[in-house]
Amino acid sequence: MKRFLNKKIIIPISLVVVFLSTAAFNSNFFEIAKQIEIFTTMFKELNMNYVDDTNPGDLMDTAIKSMLDELDPYTRFYNEQDVQSSRINNAGDYTGIGAKVRTMKDRLVIVEPYKNYAADKAGLKAGDEIIKIDNVDITDFKDDAGNLLQGAAGTKVTLTYKRQGKVNTTEVTRESLEIDAVPHYSMINEDTGYIVLRKFNKKASSQTIKALNSLKNVGAKNIVLDLRANPGGLLNEAVNIVNIFVPKDQLVVTTKSKVKKYNKTYYTQKNPVDLDIPIVVLIDGKSASASEIVSGALQDLDRAVVIGARSFGKGLVQRPKPLTYGTQMKITISRYYTPSGRCIQALDYWNRDKKGNATRTKKQDYKAFKTKKGRSVFDGGGVQPDIEIEVAKQTPITKAIEAENLIFDFATDYFYNNKVSDLKNFNITDSDFQSFTDFLKNNNFNFETKTEKALNKAFEIAENEDLDSSISDEYKALIKALKDYKTSSINKDKKRLSLLLRDEIIKRYFYAEGLYDYYKANNTEIREALDILSDPLKYNKILN
Repeated sequence: MKRFLNKKIIIPISLVVVFLSTAAFNSNFFEIAKQIEIFTTMFKELNMNYVDDTNPGDLMDTAIKSMLDELDPYTRFYNEQDVQSSRINNAGDYTGIGAKVRTMKDRLVIVEPYKNYAADKAGLKAGDEIIKIDNVDITDFKDDAGNLLQGAAGTKVTLTYKRQGKVNTTEVTRESLEIDAVPHYSMINEDTGYIVLRKFNKKASSQTIKALNSLKNVGAKNIVLDLRANPGGLLNEAVNIVNIFVPKDQLVVTTKSKVKKYNKTYYTQKNPVDLDIPIVVLIDGKSASASEIVSGALQDLDRAVVIGARSFGKGLVQRPKPLTYGTQMKITISRYYTPSGRCIQALDYWNRDKKGNATRTKKQDYKAFKTKKGRSVFDGGGVQPDIEIEVAKQTPITKAIEAENLIFDFATDYFYNNKVSDLKNFNITDSDFQSFTDFLKNNNFNFETKTEKALNKAFEIAENEDLDSSISDEYKALIKALKDYKTSSINKDKKRLSLLLRDEIIKRYFYAEGLYDYYKANNTEIREALDILSDPLKYNKILN
């Protein structure tokens, strides 16, 4: 160590301590020290000599994030505010305005006001764009403006927001809010209970146990566990959820890493709540991480029938690492494997394509594994349901429309132009869907297919080779054919899109609680679950 310090290598002591604690550093000490010296020297010269004034904090923030982007989307740097937000999310305790808020294309938008909480009482609605918080204009606010909404319970904050083109102001009194992992549980019929598990925070298993016992007390003989759109959370809580339904000392998940101390096996440690109650687990393309550990483990152990659409495919585990000045890094430390031995990671971030995009594991490369009773399950692409529901699958067109927030924005307009009072019989009509397709056109929605990208690239090459004039007509004909295809794709996906629109619109009028009630009578996946649970022979046949 002295030999390197004598050479005046500029290495922050905190970094040296962190690196010395890792096996990777022991084997790459010189290379790491060398790169740190190069970067430190360059950073100093840049800030001292650049022609215009620089902001060292912004430059470093960009440098760190660009470096981590080369790895995977889950390895991330958190400033002090981000660390606090992450702590709130995992603990389930939150002090603020009582609403889910998201940045959408540089707009801070109310996504969902929680029923009877501060934002709802102040009259805020989903789709409201916040443009000023107290006296802070956030239109050009560089940091996370959502942090300005937090504060001590009982304090007031004045919000200026835009709604349907009009600017309004309201005062919100901040309050404490407990973010439930289980926002809803109830009976679907006289013998089947329904539990919605939306996140894996520290209260996930305790709230699930409470819901299960409450439902059993009123007659539940079967359970539907809804993990759809659950992005995951704490790994230990995923193990605890599985433990509710399987015996003590059962292997649930294994993590494997290049660092020995992260190689772990997680077994159930408590006595189960119920080993016999039939279970159906619902998943979709937004069920990820801990949701996949639970659904994958219950599937591998033949303890539940899994219904819906293939899950997201996140087989990576992250751990927070404290840094200096209250900052933190969440780093991918290992891959996880379900009891059968499969890793369901779908995207390969370490072998990217020519454009730098992660590659997806191809179906022909999936490997087969066996469940406890000998059923075949596969790795490499998320958890494959035992029973797939076609309309639950995401398609390229639905993904593209959702990515542009166009379903959300249409629901906002719909809410202010239509009256809906009958939840039980609500549906998207043909007229509503036509309005939606018109909305897509008016908002210049243009879904670029892979074929279209390749065709445009080929035409660029043709132009460089002076061939464009001879193939121009053919090119235009192909482009027109692709546009016609995209129009037909929207119509082809009418059922899927109508369901997405229906769900978003219902929440505008009846909140999330209303949507869960609607699901119990109308949702395709729940209907399929009830059909299986009502027939023990069919249920057991799937698991055997």
